Amino acid sequence: MELLRFAAIDIGSNAVRLLFSNIMEDAEEQYLKKAELLRVPLRLGADAFTNKRISQENIEKLVNTMKAFRHLIDVFNVIDYRACATSAMREAANGPAIVKRIADEAGIKIKIVDGKKEAEIIYSTHIAEHMDRRKTYLYTDVGGGSTELTFFSGGKIVNSYSFNIGTIRILNDQVKEKDWKAMRHWIKENTGQFSDISGIGSGGNINKIFKMSRKREGAPLSYKELWEMHDNLSQYSSTEKINELGMRPDRADVIVPAATIFLKIMKWSGMKNIYVPQIGLADGIVHLLFQQYKKDKKKRKNLFLHAI
Repeated sequence: MELLRFAAIDIGSNAVRLLFSNIMEDAEEQYLKKAELLRVPLRLGADAFTNKRISQENIEKLVNTMKAFRHLIDVFNVIDYRACATSAMREAANGPAIVKRIADEAGIKIKIVDGKKEAEIIYSTHIAEHMDRRKTYLYTDVGGGSTELTFFSGGKIVNSYSFNIGTIRILNDQVKEKDWKAMRHWIKENTGQFSDISGIGSGGNINKIFKMSRKREGAPLSYKELWEMHDNLSQYSSTEKINELGMRPDRADVIVPAATIFLKIMKWSGMKNIYVPQIGLADGIVHLLFQQYKKDKKKRKNLFLHAI
């Protein structure tokens, strides 16, 4: 059995993540296992959504983080890696200049992806393979700067859209009533004819909520359960969430806004349950890297056979 290691960097609005994943491959199957996950809470969205620029202080932190990530990628001896930046970097006017500086100083090439591409990368985790083709699903990924919605029916994508509604934007009072109305209209338009919709949720906050629910892996959260957790968490201040619930500081102030987004989406779509497979952008990047590796390996094999 061959052991393959890949790395993925997700530069989000709330945090920057480096994921190392091992893939064990034999003649018939592949087994993927997360090896290490490092998370640095830079909160780039606090700059980008307010000033449309990343501050000099956060630029220096991001550059130093990428330098550290570069060393770790080299030490872990990965086959390949990819770095993607999302909402905060795509809204920052100085985003392209930051990308160039990181390439020059840290040797890491970063791709700033739009909301649609972000959803496609997450979808590449083959989440559809675990769906019941007879059912309809609304997949929701909530981040600091945006929420990606993808509607599935019959095992296929019917429609997808990225909304500038995220936890950091809510904290900064940058989500207006018209933004909520636009999301509600899209959901009603795409799901209105379906009576039984299941949800699939991703993002650090829904993952944390699911862990706190102590439900068994694979079991869904009901609308009622999520509402009760939202109501309970709302009773705690950020300091209390940190000291009494053991949350990280950069999670404590965004978990309730995230739950609010999920609850609105569940209400507007009529979904009663939401499944939380605990996947995200970094997982999608790893899957894409592995798929590309297999294509390249097959191509090399064909060239070798042709040369014989």
